[in-house]
Amino acid sequence: QVQLVESGGGLVQAGGSLRLSCAASGSIFSVNVMAWYRQAPGKQRELAAAITSAGSTNYADSVKGRFTISRDNAKNTVYLQMNSLKPEDTGVYYCQLTTIQSNYWGQGTQVTVSS
Repeated sequence: QVQLVESGGGLVQAGGSLRLSCAASGSIFSVNVMAWYRQAPGKQRELAAAITSAGSTNYADSVKGRFTISRDNAKNTVYLQMNSLKPEDTGVYYCQLTTIQSNYWGQGTQVTVSS
């Protein structure tokens, strides 16, 4: 069974930074995509950033230039460095792992950006 555990959320002022981490455990196929999604109150969950096991990245337009996704394959961990945070970045951030077998979600971590 694959488990994803997120950490690093919290409350920060606009313009500040946070770093999220997501550690995956269990039987994980080596070729995979790890991603961060976010869901603001009353809105649909949306992709923020994704990274393949080969290191290719993809970002939502709203976070380009401010967020950086990275991963440590040896630790099955993905990170999201979030800089220049804005109040509209507020929401629950979810980690996702996708393999050819299935996709898995973490429990989410709250990020709140105050103005």
